[in-house]
Amino acid sequence: MPQRLPTEFYLEGETLDTARKLLGKLLVVPDEKAERVSGRIVEVEAYLGVEDKAAHSYGGRITERTKVMFGRGGTAYIFFVYGMYHQFNVVTGPSDHPHVVLVRALEPVENIEIMRSRRRVAKDRDLTSGPGKLCIAMGIDRSFYGESLIGNRIWIEDAPAIAPENIVASKRIGIDYAGEYADRLWRYYERDNPFVSRK
Repeated sequence: MPQRLPTEFYLEGETLDTARKLLGKLLVVPDEKAERVSGRIVEVEAYLGVEDKAAHSYGGRITERTKVMFGRGGTAYIFFVYGMYHQFNVVTGPSDHPHVVLVRALEPVENIEIMRSRRRVAKDRDLTSGPGKLCIAMGIDRSFYGESLIGNRIWIEDAPAIAPENIVASKRIGIDYAGEYADRLWRYYERDNPFVSRK
């Protein structure tokens, strides 16, 4: 049986290491009939809290939107962008350490037909190849904000790690406003995977 990642996974180590370790793991979100819908994580971005000008928690800002980021690692941080898309983030580290990892792309694994019914796109490659797309395909919305990743509503299972030589590090996407932090190579993805949002 697949093992869910334990709480310790989200609390131990540096966020950049956790982000890389998430590649290859399986995100599982059962549907309303308890059918497993899952995808393999193939692209992530790390956001390093108070110091990171690209992070929602930059400067220690605690708002209704960001407060879950300041909690203990192992919970879901969901935010809404462009008036139409949710984005799923994994909170990492101890309390008052507002680091997160944005999951940017998945490779569909289980119940792809459910994803197709939610996304209605011509090509399966477009089902989960972006943070907003994958939330629609997986049924993730604002109601998952603050949800435990150790619970039964959404979780991440262990799976074989991606070899370091197959992990590409690059700049994060859409953060040109972040000054010197826009150049940090804190986006990681699996080399040559067709579901990565962009190369």
